[in-house]
Amino acid sequence: MIRSTVRFLDERSGGAPFLRKALRYVFPDHWSFLLGEVALYAFVVLVGTGIYLTLFFDPSTATTHYHGEYQPLHGLEMTHAYRSVVDISFKVKAGLLIRQTHHWAADVFVVAIVLHLLRIFFTGAFRKPRDLTYYLGLTMLALALLEGYLGYSLADDLLSGMGLAIGYSVLMSVPFVGANLAELVWGGPFPGTPAFWSRMYVAHVFLFPLLIATLLGAHLLLVAARHHTQFRGPRKTERKVVGVPTFPGQTPRSLGLMSAVTAVLFLLGGLVQINPIWLWGPYHVASGTNGAQPDWYLGWLIGALRLVPGFDVTIGHYTLVPNPFWGGALFPLVVFGFLWAFPWLERRFTGDHAFHNLLDRPRDAPWRTAIGAALFTWVALIFLAGSADRVFVTFFVSYGWQILFFRIAVWVVPVVVLLVTRRVCLELQASERVERERELAEEEARRAAAPEPVR
Repeated sequence: MIRSTVRFLDERSGGAPFLRKALRYVFPDHWSFLLGEVALYAFVVLVGTGIYLTLFFDPSTATTHYHGEYQPLHGLEMTHAYRSVVDISFKVKAGLLIRQTHHWAADVFVVAIVLHLLRIFFTGAFRKPRDLTYYLGLTMLALALLEGYLGYSLADDLLSGMGLAIGYSVLMSVPFVGANLAELVWGGPFPGTPAFWSRMYVAHVFLFPLLIATLLGAHLLLVAARHHTQFRGPRKTERKVVGVPTFPGQTPRSLGLMSAVTAVLFLLGGLVQINPIWLWGPYHVASGTNGAQPDWYLGWLIGALRLVPGFDVTIGHYTLVPNPFWGGALFPLVVFGFLWAFPWLERRFTGDHAFHNLLDRPRDAPWRTAIGAALFTWVALIFLAGSADRVFVTFFVSYGWQILFFRIAVWVVPVVVLLVTRRVCLELQASERVERERELAEEEARRAAAPEPVR
């Protein structure tokens, strides 16, 4: 039956050569290559659950009084946006499950991209001819961060309102054009006009998902066109790929991974509480709370805002660069700018313009590994600084002393990590050379000891 179906389709579409080539496509047999697929399947769950939530969400800032199922909020004034999210959580069938699964999928989507990026960076998979693929993935990560920020901001609870207030301050701090940009986005002074909520809603449910899906499609197309990289090993060369074919090798594996990712996300959504907005309450401009934290993927930006000392660049009575600019805008621009520039910088300093289909081990490129480890340490320390208030609330460790420690550590520890990592890579290379020389010497000794053949 399958053979007749394939023949029927081929006679009418001529797709047999393409199908044959697709089924023979070889995938590397290594677990780290599945990180990209985890991100893909998390995005699929995101889109599916997001469509369901869109049917019940009301993106309106008009106020109402709550008289729903959750008694602690009974009679409280709130926006229709906040009330609709509370109703999704307590009134809509499977609403809380879908909403929490959507939130968990967003977190897993970002963490899978970050882990995939680390694998790409430390193995040199960004090198020619895959630098464009790397740039698409990096852009996708930036869009995913912004999309997640917009997503949890739509709920209009106390936490999301504080996040929007911080975002407004950061945008206002951009030199010269900050006020104009904030006016363009918010439509007026914070919290902005009602039209801002509609813009944010359209951007979250339509614009950014469409951009991410387009980049994801182009990313996968380039991966298929230039083929996967592979780790060095027996029979693997720059011109020969060793692995498992699409069918029957990779397809069942990929379908199993998709099922596992979907199952884990729904289990998390059903069993592990995340972002209980009914506990935070609706947002009001005068409200505030201690120990509030955004989603994990924005922790590095909160940490940067906390670590920068309180100073502005002023000329006379004019504030040229307000304080939030350094941690909220300049810091992420430096990180993403460096990641964008690194393929060019490596080509520039190493003179390596060749095509690469085989991956490096981290030890094979000491400087790249050391720089990557130092950058990761720098961002990780700033990320940890973002939790200083939670550490204070939970363990009563002085907030001021924590900030002082991190302000020193973010400049000292990355340098130490850079030097130590490079030294470790060089030592590993040296030990490998000694081991190879020993094996060659033993082989020569065995050959010398072997008896001469009788002629």
